Amino acid sequence: MKTLICDCNRTMPLEPQNPQGLVATVRQALGKTPGASADGLETVHSVLCRREAQAFQRAAVQTGREGDELLVACTQEQRLFLELNEQTEGAAPVQERPIRFVNIRETGGWSRDAAQAAPKLAALIAAAQLPAPEPVSTVTYRSSGRCLVVGPAARVQQATALLADKLNLTLLIDSGPAPLPQARTHPVYRGQLASLQGWLGAFQARWTQDNPIDLDLCTRCNACVQACPEGAIGLDYQVDLAACKSHRDCVRVCEAAGAIDFAREPQAVEETFDLVLDLREAPAFTQHQPPQGYRHVPPGADLVPAALALRESEGEFEKPKFFRYQQKLCAHSRNEQIGCTACIDVCSAQAIRSDASRKGKASAGPRRRPDAEGRPVAAVVHDGGGILVEPHLCVGCGACSTVCPSGALSFTYPGTTDQGRRLRTMLNAYAAAGGRDAALLIHSEGAGERVIGELGRAARVKPGIQGVPARVLPVPVWHTASVGLDLWLSALALGASQVLVLLTEEEAPEYRQALTEQMAVAQALLTGLGYEGTHLRLVEAGAASDPASVARLDAALRSAPARTVARPAAFAVQADKRATLELALDHLMAQAPLKAAMPAGTGAAPVAPAAAAAATGLPDAIALPAAGSPFGSLVVDPAKCTLCLSCVGACPESALADNPQQPQLRFTEKNCVQCGLCATTCPEQAITLQPRLWLAEGGKARKAARVLHEAAPFHCVRCAKPFGTLRAIENMIEKLGSHAAFQGAGAERLKMCSDCRVVDMFSNPNEVRITDL
Repeated sequence: MKTLICDCNRTMPLEPQNPQGLVATVRQALGKTPGASADGLETVHSVLCRREAQAFQRAAVQTGREGDELLVACTQEQRLFLELNEQTEGAAPVQERPIRFVNIRETGGWSRDAAQAAPKLAALIAAAQLPAPEPVSTVTYRSSGRCLVVGPAARVQQATALLADKLNLTLLIDSGPAPLPQARTHPVYRGQLASLQGWLGAFQARWTQDNPIDLDLCTRCNACVQACPEGAIGLDYQVDLAACKSHRDCVRVCEAAGAIDFAREPQAVEETFDLVLDLREAPAFTQHQPPQGYRHVPPGADLVPAALALRESEGEFEKPKFFRYQQKLCAHSRNEQIGCTACIDVCSAQAIRSDASRKGKASAGPRRRPDAEGRPVAAVVHDGGGILVEPHLCVGCGACSTVCPSGALSFTYPGTTDQGRRLRTMLNAYAAAGGRDAALLIHSEGAGERVIGELGRAARVKPGIQGVPARVLPVPVWHTASVGLDLWLSALALGASQVLVLLTEEEAPEYRQALTEQMAVAQALLTGLGYEGTHLRLVEAGAASDPASVARLDAALRSAPARTVARPAAFAVQADKRATLELALDHLMAQAPLKAAMPAGTGAAPVAPAAAAAATGLPDAIALPAAGSPFGSLVVDPAKCTLCLSCVGACPESALADNPQQPQLRFTEKNCVQCGLCATTCPEQAITLQPRLWLAEGGKARKAARVLHEAAPFHCVRCAKPFGTLRAIENMIEKLGSHAAFQGAGAERLKMCSDCRVVDMFSNPNEVRITDL
């Protein structure tokens, strides 16, 4: 890949003539980074977007002829370069030869320590040269422009004037006297919106009409207005019941149309719409992210932005399907018992709901319901239990995948393997250029990128602003909540000193809480292993337009680095979340400072888990916060447990198992995701969750099955065959002893195995048989 780099009118210290300068260091680092290329960096431009534009045109023609891609280290003039490529004779179109862009100016070239930013620039360029992620499937919306406008009469009429020429409107007036126009150009209803659900192209609205005048039947002849002696009917064609004296003159003059009926019961109306403009005080959707196609404009707010957006919402639209759901890994429910609800709790779009009652049942295939025109509009992702994720409501925050302890939900835009490849490439290039203590700054491609751009600009013109430090590597993502514990720990194992997550006004409160909890778990792990300092931190920035946000971000990025691994890992991030976590934990434990600081000669062969942990220099276990922990153990109360093994059947991750040879409850701690299904399923309430990371035998003990509880078997009183536990049989006898069916010989049969019970019933001459009745 050919790269064009520009120092933006010599405002960045790239030092093209210095053989030991910044660009030379970048070229050497890219040469040592697998998959990266230094082609094109031998020339540093100063005004590539102006008088040196011919250099871009020559590169566009050359790369198109050779079938190579082109990278331009400038995002400000992205539109200009794309247009210039179209107008250049011999240059391949971007559909055949993509042109990529990377920002090295605001992200580091304009910072006060830009002269030391060679490792950062190498990392940014190497990441930009990576192959594009695999495309993901899409979700389709179809809108024919059927729009419901609901709210006070005057506001509805204002909105009608802005939308009527473009959309097919239906007006629902819920309050306020306002004359209706004489011409009937749109359906008009009077009532209260009872419910609204759906998304762009598939909204289901239901409202009730309780006024005596049915506006759908009303001809607006004004006879009722003229006939009413109290003036209780105005040009809004609704009866003011407080002023009406029940003369019913209006009913008589409207006899032909039949629009007025004081005895009519409140009517429920339900219709389907593609778009909704809600002008009421309280919105129909209270979640942080309402559905696509819904706009709420409260009284006093400007109608124009919402109207402009709705006017462009007719046609067919696509968006990525942001997630992948694997039901077999889901720990939400078993046997109608609820376990993990993390994804449901964190979703700010309310796109995830429980379907616990169907867990384990055969799927009937995707459910679809037709809209008013017979089109299938509501396809669900899974119809076999656990959870249901509605892709039309999903906005791609990825928080569900971040909090999912099992990896049943994963983010796909891009996937963790692509994200992990990018992080590893950045850190490798950074280290190859001599960089130390790299801090990854994860930010959104929207507001996060804007505030970083404002910080870079401020560093250029304001003396008190430092800009993005040389050791801080910006990592743009679709949404900051989509990157979680597996990628954080992987980045630290791969050599990063810190992971910072930039929060702006975009992030919902649910995401902030989830990220805080996940960071607390990760930091507890790292602190327990002896890594000093703060490795993970949320950086609050606010809006990019707020100067205080820029100053806050500038100060926050000046934090001291934290201790990292002595030798970076070489593993590749996996698609399986739990597998990635295990790889990261194994390396972090192997490189743990506590282990490294152990005196020579203390590595004697261990004889017990606690002794094994001490021999490695690590603690026996690291206690983790209960909220958000995907690791932990179980504590079984032996006084309560009857070894009924209902917990074994409930465990979705195979962490619990029985022993066919003897009554035992076995547990593999590595598999436990702390979902709590075992605890909620246990009829004796004998199980308690214990969030922790067990480090016995250098972490090997948690990967092997161990016995949590065992009991002596109960032997059949007739044949002496073991068939249960002593406590289980005693509990059964205690609970059934007073029942009439289990008296005398019946009580003795409770102590027999299943075979002997049958033999005893048929061999007992005193047993009542059906033939004797």
